[in-house]
Amino acid sequence: MTSSSVPSFTTVGRPDQPLLARPDGAPVRALVVDDELNLAELLTTALWLEGMDVAAAPDGASALRLARETVPDLVVLDVMLPDMDGFTVLRRLRAQGARMPVLFLTARDAVEDRVAGLTVGGDDYVTKPFSLEEVVARVRGLLRRAGAVTRSEDGVLVVGDLELYEDAHEVRRGGVELHLTVTEFELLRFFMRNPRRVLSKAQILDRVWNYDFGGQSSIVELYVSYLRRKIDKGREPMIHTLRGVGYVLKPAAAPDEGGVRG
Repeated sequence: MTSSSVPSFTTVGRPDQPLLARPDGAPVRALVVDDELNLAELLTTALWLEGMDVAAAPDGASALRLARETVPDLVVLDVMLPDMDGFTVLRRLRAQGARMPVLFLTARDAVEDRVAGLTVGGDDYVTKPFSLEEVVARVRGLLRRAGAVTRSEDGVLVVGDLELYEDAHEVRRGGVELHLTVTEFELLRFFMRNPRRVLSKAQILDRVWNYDFGGQSSIVELYVSYLRRKIDKGREPMIHTLRGVGYVLKPAAAPDEGGVRG
């Protein structure tokens, strides 16, 4: 299996409501390492549907290269690989300073093999055959324990210093509460469920207003301007315009990073 046969750290086609994200609002990056094509594709798809960006490697050498290039937040690692075993891969990752959680997959179920995996720096261990639901649940747990994610199914969306509490209908930026209308709240929620993803006016009309305004895209421009006044006024901007394409919400640039105002 080659890494080009599966989505590789891309947001194209990303689900609208990713369940997990990094503290800066960007999608979690996962690396799946398995030489079984069908299994690797199933794992990749399952994690991608959780809102993660996923890359895949068919062997240890490719895994080490991808880990250096992409710095994943999580590795799902098969023990039996064609060039080196998963234990060796993890030893080399740890020697390079990698500290992301690692979930081992293996057909071995002996206690000594489990101990070996944990001894070299693995964080969890799933024995084949397994259910995808179990793997996803283990991945969620590992990421949360590692502090790699800040958003989940608890009704709180976080992008940078912006927080949205779905159940309470409250919004805060930098700890300061912002008062939004119902429509402004729904628009912001759609943006925050899709951080760093460019959203077209048509997508926004469909998801926020739930019907087609028949070309009246000016309603989107109007409400984005309303939202900017409350979210971005006097602060580093989070809502940006890509002319002719749409809008994107992303964490504010740090003072020394500059950033494009839109």
